[in-house]
Amino acid sequence: MTTVEHLDVLIVGAGISGIGAGRYLKTELPGKSFAILEARAASGGTWDLFRYPGIRSDSDLHTFGYEFKPWRDEQSIADAPRILDYLRETITENGLDRHIRFHHRVLAASWSSERARWSVEVERADTGERITLTCGWLFSASGYYRYDEGFTPDFAGRDDFRGQIVHPQHWPEDLDYAGKRVVVIGSGATAVTIVPAMAGEAAHVTMLQRTPTYIMPVGRKDPIANALKKYLGPERGYAWTRRKNIAQQKAIWSFCQRYPKAARKVIRWVNAKQLPAGFPVDEHFNPPYDPWDQRLCAVPDGDLFKAIRRGRASVVTDRITRFTPTGLLLDSGKHLDADIVVTATGLNVQAFGGVPVTVDGRPVALPDTVSYKGMMLSGVPNFAYAIGYTNSSWTLKIGLLCEHFCRLLRHMEAQGYDICRPEVADPDMPTRPFLDFGAGYIQRVVGQLPRQGARMPWLTSMDYQSDVKLLRADDVTDRELHFDRVAALTQGDSL
Repeated sequence: MTTVEHLDVLIVGAGISGIGAGRYLKTELPGKSFAILEARAASGGTWDLFRYPGIRSDSDLHTFGYEFKPWRDEQSIADAPRILDYLRETITENGLDRHIRFHHRVLAASWSSERARWSVEVERADTGERITLTCGWLFSASGYYRYDEGFTPDFAGRDDFRGQIVHPQHWPEDLDYAGKRVVVIGSGATAVTIVPAMAGEAAHVTMLQRTPTYIMPVGRKDPIANALKKYLGPERGYAWTRRKNIAQQKAIWSFCQRYPKAARKVIRWVNAKQLPAGFPVDEHFNPPYDPWDQRLCAVPDGDLFKAIRRGRASVVTDRITRFTPTGLLLDSGKHLDADIVVTATGLNVQAFGGVPVTVDGRPVALPDTVSYKGMMLSGVPNFAYAIGYTNSSWTLKIGLLCEHFCRLLRHMEAQGYDICRPEVADPDMPTRPFLDFGAGYIQRVVGQLPRQGARMPWLTSMDYQSDVKLLRADDVTDRELHFDRVAALTQGDSL
């Protein structure tokens, strides 16, 4: 295995986070060398990978988009092709094309304190060649789920089914569902997107859910945003819309957290107005948990409710006993006939792309680490990662932590530091799961993820305004963030 080159920063992943990180580095620290490694053959991450019908954002693009690049399209809840165009425009406009290396899959990363650098083993997916890159900083922008496989429960009798079974993460390009009976298993964002999208051509689509989800209609277009952009121009209109939507998201989330019973009543009232008269709302749209204990699903222009009203789609709340040759037998004794079953049953979470990491020869066990400012890990030097919000637009946090990351690198350069390492001052500090989120895909792996602490800077904030202060306004230095110089380390001195 040959060492090819050394870079100041190596970014893993060319999705929305990695593209953003690259742009901030190029703009804020033009003297730094960096590359963006992408295992696949195309940029865009999620928005290029997923090809299922109707794929779209479930956050508005005025906050899901980058702060530095106005969203100009009239759609606020946008479909994947529009988002992908936006991301690739960002790449071109910022000259990131030459920094992205496709077919580069990271296999492992090892840190040497003596050399103050990472050695990153990479496999060329197109040639099979293995190379080693070294870097001063490793930045993981690979999100938190596996790109090669989604989550599917072990269903009894699956092999007996004579129809076709499809997972949304691996959607066949030639799937013909016209005139077919389709059952979509699941009730999350993917399911509520697929059901109305397929309902136009399928004979009928049934959303089979074990547990209901909170679902709210939102406008695909934001008339206020479009008016602001028209009269104030794209930059100012986008900035004002962004402020409006950040405040709106915060207000809705806070209301749900503070007044869950009232929020539940409001959501039920909205659902009932969208559904046919006499529809069993409480059976199919009344979750057993409070609003925003899990992510609230948005349906643009109420498309799911429209499909139900038109008789093109239906909802069944039940559990699967087994697959049969012609469909699904449920615990209630009911049988759902199906030609196609879509398993919209979730994602497999995989922190930092599943890359094994060692520090000075010792493997890093993620559950033994604590998240620092939601972007670094205790005891792991010169390593940063991008994880966005679960209760708001993902990209809001990505922008803030990329800014902070650039400020940190600038501080280290000015002071002549080579190494930066967070360390918890109090080893007895209480910790809790990294993500306080009730979604099944998180709960399945919560014991495999880092932890968060009981106080700043070890809390993983999910509040944009708090993070504005922490990541943008506050100093990058902290008594629990330690800096070293290689020369000092070789002499046994720690700074």
